[in-house]
Amino acid sequence: MGYGLITFDPGTVFIVTGGAGFIGSNLCEALLRMGYQVRCLDNLSTGKRQNIAPFEGQTGFTFIDGDIRSPETCLSACEGTDYVLHQAAWGSVPRSIEMPQLYCDINIKGTLNMMEAARQAKVKRFVYASSSSVYGDHPALPKKEGAEGSVLSPYALTKRVDEEYGRLYYSLYRLETVGLRYFNVFGRRQDPDGAYAAVIPKWIKQLLAGERPVIHGDGMQSRDFTYVENVIEANLKACLAPAEAAGEAFNIAYGGREYLIDIYNSLRKALGRDVEPQFGPARAGDIRHSHADISKARNLLGYDPDWNFADGIAQAVEWYKENL
Repeated sequence: MGYGLITFDPGTVFIVTGGAGFIGSNLCEALLRMGYQVRCLDNLSTGKRQNIAPFEGQTGFTFIDGDIRSPETCLSACEGTDYVLHQAAWGSVPRSIEMPQLYCDINIKGTLNMMEAARQAKVKRFVYASSSSVYGDHPALPKKEGAEGSVLSPYALTKRVDEEYGRLYYSLYRLETVGLRYFNVFGRRQDPDGAYAAVIPKWIKQLLAGERPVIHGDGMQSRDFTYVENVIEANLKACLAPAEAAGEAFNIAYGGREYLIDIYNSLRKALGRDVEPQFGPARAGDIRHSHADISKARNLLGYDPDWNFADGIAQAVEWYKENL
């Protein structure tokens, strides 16, 4: 279980795009702790230098201040790399509705630049972040690969296109790509600030400050919240999965279902804050319910998530109490 027993050849080189971001910095930390070489490629547009500050100066860590929209930067970064863990992207459904062209440039063209660079560098495997948003308006629960509806936002469309490029780059060029459809990841270093911040860190910060958080909609939306340690496991196992996994996309979640109002009440209790939420209008482009079937990832990646929601949220709350 987990990733504690996963091993790669000594001297293995990873590149983590978006490595100064939330998920990327956690991947960098795990790989450095395991003794591997890590190149972090980030232009710091959404990532933060403070997320990687503890790694700078460590043997095996290199920070590349660069943009995936530059094909030359991607080619240079991939040279001599064994595995690419591509996390660089702009997130947030509401922001993508406001800036569709920028999302196309970063999330589609940037990903294509990295795939092409990885192909030319002959990397062993290209593992990339997709999203549960690709399921769009398909009503079935749990969400299962192969049963996708119409996407509801430019962000979701970018991830759908990335998956198609991943499939094509394997079928046409034999670049071994693996897509990971993340379901509402949370944990240490997730940014609580800004209009587009994820709900868990945002609510924690607001409650700690004595503010009254807003729940968009009626609070009965459900999500398969996934602790970041499970995502680290999925990325590492995707690197070593059998060839049948190449060109495919996989749900990465715990396989549970939490309602937003219950999340809010759990956080309020954990932080000792007796604050009633405010309810605002539902956000355009949001999926009402999200719950993952992770059997495909179990079977082909060996993915076996250790961290349930309760254990993960307890860790996250403690981290934010110490770091905010």
